[in-house]
Amino acid sequence: MRIFLDTDVLLDVALDREPHAASASALLDLLERRVGTGHIAWHTISNVFYLIAKDKTKERAKLFIGELLRFVQIAPVSTELLQRALKLPVSDFEDAMQVVCAEACDADVIATRNVMDYRRSPIRPMTPAKLLGQLRDSD
Repeated sequence: MRIFLDTDVLLDVALDREPHAASASALLDLLERRVGTGHIAWHTISNVFYLIAKDKTKERAKLFIGELLRFVQIAPVSTELLQRALKLPVSDFEDAMQVVCAEACDADVIATRNVMDYRRSPIRPMTPAKLLGQLRDSD
């Protein structure tokens, strides 16, 4: 299964945001063990770096991103994809960019705890907890 990771899932792990950190961390652990493939958007890296460095340290931000890049892939990005994002019926432009990146990597699902933000997405959104259940059932 190809899983596109929304920024909030990564931040839940990196910043240990409860009550979401446990399920988000378990999902990343499965992806690290190659139970499915993880994908993220290019712009997610800068957002995650900034927020971790602001809350913790730049060193911790670099360490987290370095570890993450060992087992996730960066979704393709292009001018055409950004133009498509501008036309999507998604209210938040960052979410629209996430959707087109998820489409570009042929994701089966968008892992997010903000499922309502993706209600108009052509790719099904799921919380990490629900996705974990589905992945474990298919094992």
